[in-house]
Amino acid sequence: MFGTIHSLPDGVDWETEALEGVLSRADLLVVEVRDLDDASGLRKAFADRAYTADQPPLAEKVPDAIRGDLLAVLAEHDIIADRFGDMETWAAALTLAQYAETGEAANGVDRTLLARIPREKTVELEGAARQLDVFDRLPEAEQRDLLAAVIANMTRQDQDPMRHAADWYAGRIEHLADPATSAILADAELREALYAGRNRRWADRLVALLGREPRPLVAVGSAHLAGEDGLPALLAARGYTVRRIQ
Repeated sequence: MFGTIHSLPDGVDWETEALEGVLSRADLLVVEVRDLDDASGLRKAFADRAYTADQPPLAEKVPDAIRGDLLAVLAEHDIIADRFGDMETWAAALTLAQYAETGEAANGVDRTLLARIPREKTVELEGAARQLDVFDRLPEAEQRDLLAAVIANMTRQDQDPMRHAADWYAGRIEHLADPATSAILADAELREALYAGRNRRWADRLVALLGREPRPLVAVGSAHLAGEDGLPALLAARGYTVRRIQ
């Protein structure tokens, strides 16, 4: 397994000898979403789900107590509130979160690994449509909790915008699943829908894959490798031996 990060600044040298050795031996690359370079397909998958007419203004979707934080985040990133128009709450939350990313998506680890492995040797655990469906199916109350959590995380991240990338580079991922450091994972319903439940489904798929493919390289977001409900813990509970090599 390799914990990925979806965007990085230019010039980050993260391809180590240990990873090269795993890549050379892997029979299969397993990722969350395979077609990351299909920009039009990704936009369509988002647009097909993201809009519903007569949405209330974004500021009305957050509690009064954090409305000032929302306005500060919009001002910090030069975002016009009208940008969200008829966008559903979950979609507005994901769009807003993109402004907090440090670096470029083109430098994302997932993209780099996918570019090195032939498509016929790649498998996706979800795919873009199913991944977006997870968010789209959230009840409106949970969508608003997601929006509030994104705002809280962005407000916290403004204090040290490069911390996530620096922690990832140093291999410090344990805190990513800690409710104390993630407003999203501190919400029990969001944690179950967006993290723990997905991890269990992925673990089931990986167990099936491991029965057929002896050497897959599983490359998913680093947060999914942390915590008691992360993939390594879930696979260990199913009888697999998981040890960290990097």
